[in-house]
Order: sequence, then C-alpha cells, then structure tokens
Amino acid sequence: MKRILLPLALVLAVSAQAQIATNTKAKVDPKNNKVANPVVEKPKPKLMTRDELRACIDQQEANGKEAEAIKAEQNSYKANADQLKAEKATIEAGEAALGKQVDALKAEKEGILKAHEALTAEAPKLEKAELKARNEAYTARTTAFGTMVDAVKAADAEQGVKRKAFSAKVDALDAQYKAIEDRTEKHFDANDKWKAECQNKAYDENDEKAIRKEKAAAGK
Repeated sequence: MKRILLPLALVLAVSAQAQIATNTKAKVDPKNNKVANPVVEKPKPKLMTRDELRACIDQQEANGKEAEAIKAEQNSYKANADQLKAEKATIEAGEAALGKQVDALKAEKEGILKAHEALTAEAPKLEKAELKARNEAYTARTTAFGTMVDAVKAADAEQGVKRKAFSAKVDALDAQYKAIEDRTEKHFDANDKWKAECQNKAYDENDEKAIRKEKAAAGK
C-alpha cells in the first residue's frame, strides 16, 4: 500500500487549526476519516448602533416622564372629583331649602285664596269697621305674599347660577377624565413600541457610557 504524504505546510496548517477549535467530544469515523460533532461557533448577537441605543434611552426616559405626568394628572382629577362631591352636597342642600320655600309659598297662596273667598262671602254681614279691618289684614297678607314671591324668585335665580356653575365643573371633570384616558392609552402604546424595538436588545456598554456622559454634559 502506498502512503499518502501531506506537504509540510498543509500538515502545519491542519495542526494549528486543530489547536484552535478542539472539540473534546468530537469523534473520528475510521472509515471516512470524518469528525462527528464538529465545533459550531454560536453567532454573536447583533449590537444596536449608538444612534439606535440613544433613541431607545431617550424613549425610555420620555416614557418615564410621561408616566409621572399622568400620575400627577390622575391626582388632580381625584382632588377635583372630591371637591365636586362636597359641592354637590351644598347644591343639594340649597335645592332642598328652595323646595321648602316654594312649598311655603304655595301654602300661603292657598290660604290667601280661602281668606278671599271667606271675606267675599261674609262681607255683606260684617260691620263697616270690621270689614275695613279684615280688608286691611287681607291687603297686608297679599303684600307680604308678594314679598315672599320675590324672595323665592331671587333664591331660585341664585340657585340657578350655582346649578350652572356646578354643571360646567362636571363637564370639565368628564373632559379631564377622557383626556387622561386617551393620554394613558398613548403611553401604553409608547411603552409597547419601546419593548418591541429596545427591550432585550444587545448593545455595547461603552456606547451606553458615552451616551450617559453626553446627557450629563447637556444637563439632561
């Protein structure tokens, strides 16, 4: 059998390669002189560029600031809601007081009508002096009733102003809630975007240090 001699340069090259990528678990098939379980180097993860990393850091910081702003707006909404609850109690108390005034006015009106009927029926039988006295009393009562009507009208007008102002505040509170809801939804979208584009992505730590240094110098 003839021996196959490898050139010296090729022998050295093969020897050097074996030293660089030695697989202790590799097995040589004696029939075809092939290596089983060859060494396979894992591909290195692709690193983000410095610009991409900077964009991710900026977005993360912006998301954090937006979260704080939304929290502050939520606290403001809660304070406004609590204030409206207290104001609602005042409005309701005013409505109740106005209702009592209206009921009293209705009762007085009925009383005056009955007094007028009685006076009309009894007038022919009354002495002149008594008739005069009853007429004067009736007139005084109707005058007082007119004053009651004016007072109720004024109270109703004042209550109407309070109702309108309260209604405007309720509308403003509803608008504030809607704005917070929309803002929160956009914030969630921004967070999802950051997770998709930045989370768990490999980057060079030196790039991060450089970016942090830039931000510190810029006062950000």
